[in-house]
Parts: sequence; C-alpha cells; structure tokens
Amino acid sequence: MHSMSLFCKSFEGDLHRIGRLIASVEAFNADNIPVYISVPSKELALFKNTVGTHRVNWLSDEEIISYQLHGDGGRYQQWDGRLSQQVIKAEFWRLGVSENYVCLDSDSEFIQNFYLGSFLNEASNTPYTVICQAKEHLQLAENRRIAKVLQEFRAQSAAGKNIFYRSGPDYDFCTPPVIWSSKVWRDLAERYLEPRGMSFWDAIAVLPAELRWYGEALLQYRSIDLLPIEPLFRVYLYDWQYARMQKMGETTDKLRALYLGVVKQSNWEFEMDAGQLIERKPPLSRLLRRARRSLAQFR
Repeated sequence: MHSMSLFCKSFEGDLHRIGRLIASVEAFNADNIPVYISVPSKELALFKNTVGTHRVNWLSDEEIISYQLHGDGGRYQQWDGRLSQQVIKAEFWRLGVSENYVCLDSDSEFIQNFYLGSFLNEASNTPYTVICQAKEHLQLAENRRIAKVLQEFRAQSAAGKNIFYRSGPDYDFCTPPVIWSSKVWRDLAERYLEPRGMSFWDAIAVLPAELRWYGEALLQYRSIDLLPIEPLFRVYLYDWQYARMQKMGETTDKLRALYLGVVKQSNWEFEMDAGQLIERKPPLSRLLRRARRSLAQFR
C-alpha cells in the first residue's frame, strides 16, 4: 500500500483538462507519487487512448462502487454527476491502494515540483489537513455584494456542525486539491454511517458536501493528528476573481512563491470543455461568457 497517491475523478467533458493535469504531474512529480484516475467504464477506452496508460492507473467508477458494502442502489446512474462524483472521490479509500491521497479535480494544474513531504509529515506518515476560514474569499464576495456566497457558506457550515453537534468556528475545508486520510473515511463509515444504517450515498443525500463530511469527521473523531495547512493551489472560483488578480499583477511565476498549482474552475474556463460539456453550452452562451470575462478586467 502506498503512503500517498494522487486521485482524480473525471469524465468525458473534462478530457482536455485531464491531459493538462497529467502533463503537469509528469513535469513536477519529483517523488513519483502514483496517480489514479477514475472515469465511467464506458469512457475508459477514450481516456486511455487519448491520455495514455503508462502515466496513470486507470479505474472505472463502477469498480470503486463495487467495493462499497451495499453497492449504490442504482444511484450512480440516477444521480446528477455533480453529486455522484462526490461519492466516488470519498470512497476511493476502500480500494486499499493508499493510506492517504491528494484528491484533485480535473481543472487542477501543478506549476512547480512537489514531493511526498508536500502533503504529509514523513516522520509520522500523517497527512496535512487543508483547513481555513475562507475569509479572503468571503470578504471579496462581500466587497462585490454577492451576498449568497457568505449565506451559502454559513448554511452549509451550520449543517455540518449540527450533524456532529459541534460548536465553534465555521471552517472551510477548501476547494480541491485536498489531502485525505483513509483513517478518517473509515471512522466516518464505521462510527457514524454504518451504526445508522447509512451509506455515503445517504450521507451526500443529507448534506451534498463531501469536503465538509471529511472535515467534520476529522474534528469529531481525531482519526489522525490535525496538522493544518493553507490551500495548496491558487483557486480562481470565478472569472471576475481571475480578472481582478491578473489586474493586480498576479502571475504564475509569482504564485510559485506560495502555491504548488493553479485551479481555474471549469464552470467559467469553458475553452477546455470537451464532448458533452460543449453540447451543454451553445455558441451564444459561450460568446456572452467570453464578453463578460473581457469586461471583468475593467471592474
């Protein structure tokens, strides 16, 4: 079993993004940390033929589901992919290939060398935990009078705390990449879900936030020592955020002082879309999005 691996759940719409991610892993994976990528079984051949097989351990979503105690009850096919992907990401630990894993999204890209020690304390084999209070992001949204960002954050945080009867600060368990321990997921399953007759599918139905389930379970059960770190990557959640930072002089070279990589979220970086994602966004929609992004630099 590996002490650490990189894991990404993807699908056809992110085919080009996976190519970019794997190219960056090849360039900067200084300790040759193994890479696992899961996609729907019907898309495996497409990914293998496009990205290749010598750099990646390919898995199907269905293979991960097969390791679950009670299967999925048909929900993998029934649910929106934005929900089912959360279950796939959280349940990778059941395969037993890695004690800990860095969970990446397809829109991640490394920009400098990374090592085993970037993700865990090698002396104790304890992974770091990406945790903060997201004050910079929330303040930026407040400054732009986007009230729903803070409202949604507080509501989701309250829901997570209520599950485990926790009081105290509202934590953000951050946008991937994040570092997860199999011990935390196992404790969540064996100490919370299974005694209540629940699967992780049920958990996501109750609170569709896999990042928060992990974070609150860690705070509740202390399955590992809490070694907090700030986000690993510079994450641009919105096109206006990216435009604002670029206007302030932020560049990839400057980001290397503090970050291992960059995330440009796929909901606005539509140029990297493939397959069904292109079909979902008609030309007029793309034209309007491009115009809005151009205007964002003047705000």
